[in-house]
Amino acid sequence: MIYPYRDYVEAGGLAAYAPDLGELAGRMAEDVHQILNGAKPGEIPFYQPTKFELIINLKAAKALNLMVPQSIITNAGEVIQ
Repeated sequence: MIYPYRDYVEAGGLAAYAPDLGELAGRMAEDVHQILNGAKPGEIPFYQPTKFELIINLKAAKALNLMVPQSIITNAGEVIQ
């Protein structure tokens, strides 16, 4: 299974393709700043993340007897051994 957040992979899941939470937190801080400066929440544009990270858990892959291609391992942002 591919999960939406890295926490699942850290807990033993196979893989996650997740938005960069640091980027989302920064955007949320900008939105709060605008609201505190008088902007109406409904006038703030909707934001979609632009950075995503792929996390692979090789330990889980081994337990499932799965072979993860080297190209995926190379392109992963993080590999859990």
